[in-house]
Amino acid sequence: MRKVAIYGKGGIGKSTTTQNTVAALAEMGRKVMVVGCDPKADSTRLLLGGLAQKTVLDTLREEGEEVDLDDICRDGFGDCRCTESGGPEPGVGCAGRGIITSINLLEQLGAYDESTHTDYVFYDVLGDVVCGGFAMPIREGKAQEIYIVCSGEMMAMYAANNICKGILKYANAGGVRLGGLICNSRKVDNEREMIEELAHRIGTQMIHFLPRDNDVQRAEINKKTVIEWDPACPQAEEYRKLARAIDHNEMFVIPKPLTIPQLESLLMDFGLVGV
Repeated sequence: MRKVAIYGKGGIGKSTTTQNTVAALAEMGRKVMVVGCDPKADSTRLLLGGLAQKTVLDTLREEGEEVDLDDICRDGFGDCRCTESGGPEPGVGCAGRGIITSINLLEQLGAYDESTHTDYVFYDVLGDVVCGGFAMPIREGKAQEIYIVCSGEMMAMYAANNICKGILKYANAGGVRLGGLICNSRKVDNEREMIEELAHRIGTQMIHFLPRDNDVQRAEINKKTVIEWDPACPQAEEYRKLARAIDHNEMFVIPKPLTIPQLESLLMDFGLVGV
């Protein structure tokens, strides 16, 4: 079983990228489980055809500790299994605690047992690695492979570099490795070349470049992944390419994060800082 965590700047498209990649893997015949680690509980929306998932924390609050795996998991597109961690009531507590509680409960209930024949577990993780709860997949070795969704925008690259610092901090203790950068294009000038260069400098690869395509938004309006909504469209094939790249990936590294001056130098090389 391969345990994969998807990180990246808030709003960069992690959940969309994760769900479309999972759909492509399911289409390939892989058995996949998705664990949403965002308090908004929207990490499985496209796979389930809407926000129909009761979160782990809501289930525990309403039903107590005696829950079964079927109480917190639902079947989605391609027979993938979907779980949403959820979060505390608004204004109360730390959202990262939901991730810790959910992953521990899933383990106790046997979600990762060999008998499930699961090929992949995907963790869709909120934002940057700043909170202990959100860093849990890295910190405690719950995920072995990290992929960072980024773009050619300055703050997305800063976030990617910060996430690499988190991976570096826990790599030796937990065995977690960086599998690559996924560029979710924002049509920035020289974007592909810039992310390839960023990947090179931190010692990894750009595992795939996802072009910007309005079919993604059209599919989301219809509460579906692109592959389910229009399997013949060009963007569906892009997600298939990403899924195949992850499925065949053998390049897992301890990243070498850049210093701020080094990162700013890279941005200046591509004309994004200064005039």
